[in-house]
Amino acid sequence: QVQLVESGGGLVQAGGSLRLSCAASGSTFSNYAMGWFRQAPGKEREFVAVIRWSNGRTYYADYVDSVKGRFTISRDNAKNTMYLQMDSLKPEDAAVYYCAARASMTLTTNPHAYDYWGQGTQVTVSS
Repeated sequence: QVQLVESGGGLVQAGGSLRLSCAASGSTFSNYAMGWFRQAPGKEREFVAVIRWSNGRTYYADYVDSVKGRFTISRDNAKNTMYLQMDSLKPEDAAVYYCAARASMTLTTNPHAYDYWGQGTQVTVSS
């Protein structure tokens, strides 16, 4: 059974940093596309970043425009763990952040295309 568990959320001042982790279990995730999504109160879940491996060495990543240059997605396949380094945080980044996995190597920003989800971790950014 595939399980995804996020950690690393918390309260941070604007301009600060947080590092989210997503520990995956129950499958071999090197062949999965994995992503981060977020949902603020009263808003739909939105894409943040996605990553996949290619040829076992290089990886491809994509980001929503609002986080480009500030967030970095990465993964350690040996540890079955994905990360989201968030720098220069803004109040509008506050949300529940979810990790997701898709049993496909194709990158997509559509949350409905993902097969597995974590329980979410809260990120709060004070101004």
